[in-house]
Amino acid sequence: MISRNTIDKVFETARVEEVIGDYVNLKKAGSNFKGLSPFSDEKSPSFMVSPVKQIWKDFSSGKGGNAISFIMEQEHYSYPEAIRYLAKKYNIEIEETEQSDEQKEQASERESMYLVSEYARDYYHDILLNNQKGKAIGLSYFKERGFTDETIKKFELGYGLDEWTAFTDTALKKGYDVKYLEQTGLTIVNETKRFDRFKGRVLFPIHSMSGRVLGFGGRILTNEKKAAKYLNSPESDIYHKSKVLYGIYHAKQSIAKEDNCFLVEGYTDVISFHQNGIENVVASSGTALTPDQIRLIRRLTPNITILFDGDAAGIRASLRGIDLILEQGMNVKVLTFPDGDDPDSFSKRVSTDELKEYLDKNAQDFINFKVSLLMEDAQHDPVKKAGLIRDIVVSISKIPDRIQKEVYIQECARIMKISENVLFSELAQIFKKEQRDTSKKPTHQMQPVAPVLQKTQAVEEVNELLKYEREVIKVLLLHGNKKVDFTEIIEEDNVQKKETYNSLVSREIYLNLQDDEIEFTNELFRQVYFDIINQLNQNQEINIDIFINHTDNLVATLVTNILMNDEEHTLSNWTRREIHVKHNTDQIISKATTDSILNLRRILIKEKIEALKTEISSDKNNDILEIVVDYTGLNSLISKELSRVI
Repeated sequence: MISRNTIDKVFETARVEEVIGDYVNLKKAGSNFKGLSPFSDEKSPSFMVSPVKQIWKDFSSGKGGNAISFIMEQEHYSYPEAIRYLAKKYNIEIEETEQSDEQKEQASERESMYLVSEYARDYYHDILLNNQKGKAIGLSYFKERGFTDETIKKFELGYGLDEWTAFTDTALKKGYDVKYLEQTGLTIVNETKRFDRFKGRVLFPIHSMSGRVLGFGGRILTNEKKAAKYLNSPESDIYHKSKVLYGIYHAKQSIAKEDNCFLVEGYTDVISFHQNGIENVVASSGTALTPDQIRLIRRLTPNITILFDGDAAGIRASLRGIDLILEQGMNVKVLTFPDGDDPDSFSKRVSTDELKEYLDKNAQDFINFKVSLLMEDAQHDPVKKAGLIRDIVVSISKIPDRIQKEVYIQECARIMKISENVLFSELAQIFKKEQRDTSKKPTHQMQPVAPVLQKTQAVEEVNELLKYEREVIKVLLLHGNKKVDFTEIIEEDNVQKKETYNSLVSREIYLNLQDDEIEFTNELFRQVYFDIINQLNQNQEINIDIFINHTDNLVATLVTNILMNDEEHTLSNWTRREIHVKHNTDQIISKATTDSILNLRRILIKEKIEALKTEISSDKNNDILEIVVDYTGLNSLISKELSRVI
């Protein structure tokens, strides 16, 4: 197990804006940072990061927390895995405490698969650099492709010996379980034997955005007709080909910095571009582009430039990817290389400056690209030309932004020399068809009107009682350590007088809840409340960091939601009540504290009245009716104090 000292060092060192900045393109927004949610498909940024409070909040999904919880959400890591990742990022040495046999057995299967994959990466890389056959065959191949030693090490390239069980035998001797060798696809296991999947291939490790090894791509070096030229790891719990982009780990910072991503087809295209100074490049690894892959880029930039080689047939087959990119609300440009060249070969025969200049000058808007590609066949054939125009309008229809849609319609009308009205009419027809198709879908296939609530959202929105239980927790977290003046109404000789006394906000809430014997109905609120009271009993104050860094992600998310959003919301409520707030004064805090208690009382009394009303018909002495009247009177007093109209 990781020692407490290491965990504390990670919390002290990790900066939430730096950690999240590796995944999301953050832009300054006042004292905070803002970016697109990495957890949902949104067009307008609602993901907020607070460097001052060291927390983040995703308003589109309801998630929030600190640097640790972000890594847990993003990479699907356990708490220890997230700690290890950040310790590695910040060069913090991990101190281990002795684990029992039972604890060792409980290590996650996903982590075991990651460890096997990382061992394979190191093994194949070592074979490439230090084994005689590896150097003679694998290293020679990469050198012939023009890759330098630095590039080979950067991308951790490897080679699998042309022997049936070389890797498997070595891994088993090292103590790796054949179960995980099989699950990751590194070893093929059948009834009679087991052997290496990547025998006789040069290897390209495929990394997640955080740098963990998910799988491998292997290229065969012989001319065997029965063997596939490229072979990828099979789908597994850690590797999903449609959700991965080759090179994203090495490219993410450059993509965010350049605010553009070059999309190529193969591994060597990515590597050659990097070697020539262009690092904001990723590959779809020879597969058709998927929405998940596009969203991966969209976390870092809204701009994609697709790079095609000069093969017109291949380009036509890939045009669907443009529409998918447009559907995601992204800006897409397209660039082709001269006949006979692809990104790999072209980048090797020109200098860095020449490559940058070519990319800048030759990137085309997708409309111009489609026209230049398809117009040659269509210009003398009215039917084909009409088909091309419809094809372009279909692409424009995918764009979610209305203004951008109209601009593209105008551009298409100019290039194709056709009336804008005709194009808008065609666009309307496409929209109507989509609506008809949607209405014909079975109900269970249609998109829900509202997203499914997260656990934390459900906690916050179930009913009015939970709303005010949450309000009490909010006041405790935001103001519990503050001393302010409270007003009390006392009656002397039938005369009501106001008296002022000074008290801790937390003490005031605790005593009032005790007097009324109020208990929180929600388990999460109850847990946070008891933790707060325990802190007060032990340390005389509330330590917010304990909740932000809580191992229970629901607790951390709840507290983060409050800190990121609710204080501003509370003050805006006072403004609507014509209490003009210039500063977060004692008067406002006192009012918020008193109101939170009174509102909770009011709801509980209301529920009590409703419960009693059901018993009135069976009460012959009208005792219950008198109690209802008393409670109703009490509720009126509370509502009056809250300035409510009954």
